[in-house]
Amino acid sequence: MAASLRSTWALLLGIALIMLGSGLQSTLLGVRAALEDFPTTMTGLVMSAYFAGFLAGSIAAPRLLQQVGHVRVFAALASLASTAVLAHAVVVEPWTWIAMRLLTGFCSAGLYVVAESWLNDRATNETRGQLLAAYMVIVLGGVGGGQFLLNVADPAGFVLFIAASILISLALIPILLTATPAPDFTSPTTISLRELYRVSPLGVIGCFGIGIAQSALWGMSAVYAESIGFSIAEITFYGGAIFLGGILFQFPLGRLSDRFDRRQVITGVTCVAFAVSLAAVFIGELSIWHSLAVILLIGGMCMPAYSLCVAHTNDFLQPSQMVAASASLYFVYGVGASFGPFATAGVMSLYGPPGFYFSLAVANGAVFLFALYRMTRRAAVPLEEQVSSIYMPSQGSLVATELAAEIMHEEAEEAESQA
Repeated sequence: MAASLRSTWALLLGIALIMLGSGLQSTLLGVRAALEDFPTTMTGLVMSAYFAGFLAGSIAAPRLLQQVGHVRVFAALASLASTAVLAHAVVVEPWTWIAMRLLTGFCSAGLYVVAESWLNDRATNETRGQLLAAYMVIVLGGVGGGQFLLNVADPAGFVLFIAASILISLALIPILLTATPAPDFTSPTTISLRELYRVSPLGVIGCFGIGIAQSALWGMSAVYAESIGFSIAEITFYGGAIFLGGILFQFPLGRLSDRFDRRQVITGVTCVAFAVSLAAVFIGELSIWHSLAVILLIGGMCMPAYSLCVAHTNDFLQPSQMVAASASLYFVYGVGASFGPFATAGVMSLYGPPGFYFSLAVANGAVFLFALYRMTRRAAVPLEEQVSSIYMPSQGSLVATELAAEIMHEEAEEAESQA
């Protein structure tokens, strides 16, 4: 592990800086939008624009890399993303923010693709799992840690926007000074959604629903916390608890899904997230400590669910199909994520702050009910035929998802050869 980190520390540092800037910017925009009295639905559009831009960037980035090259693409997109952050402070107006957030999402997708491509190129069969584990900690820790930078200055000013811009700009240094040639990059192959749905209906519907739930958590949690009167410090702890929950529950739930029918685990995590979210709606206003416990548990259930749905789908595929399937599921997830914040904002505008938890309850409840239905339609995959669950980082780009899929592919082929 130490050798892997020594050879990739510059790349991981660059990714950490990007994640810190992303985490700060997302929470800052939610708080600042509330301070500027943006309508809740407009704030939801601002947050959804990022995920729509990210999805578009994930599709366009591979073509840009093939035409222009890693270094030029990374430098151009980092400059655009840094500029877009500053534009939020210069023009405080919803439609401008929507356009800038769309641009930020597009640029972020390209930045992740470049950084993760280099990381994947450095990985070997022996170190790929270790690098993915380090990447997971950096992604969740970076985005979660970015929440706490909100305490550095007044969100009503411009200093925090400058700080987010600086973090993105600094990410250029370790990545562009990496003393290795840019890796070869090819556009990922995919499996058609019709074929994928025929193979695993729960995998497709689950990734779509989890995309809605996760993006609502990231995009609207700060808006909810500000609307019920939390202080800036309390808002940062509230947002950070989401990612702490993901870190704490990711591996235990993954291991649990390897020992039982994976549909039962998916049913369990979505049921818990649904029940806790629904209870929060009817209980009413919670104290900060109760709110932290609630959001940590919801985040702990929602964050691993994407990986569980991908692993469940791979249980029905040949090893050679797994990487292509992960690409298709990633796009399904991205489509769902593009709707999450705006849909949640619409519910909050109608029913007030509790609408945040109600939206989470609906998204998780729909996956829960569909998972129950699918358990009645066919028998479970025998445990000895299940692939090993691997963390699929939905917070990164498709490259990181493919990195995880390659590990599952290799393990599945090894299991087949030993059978």
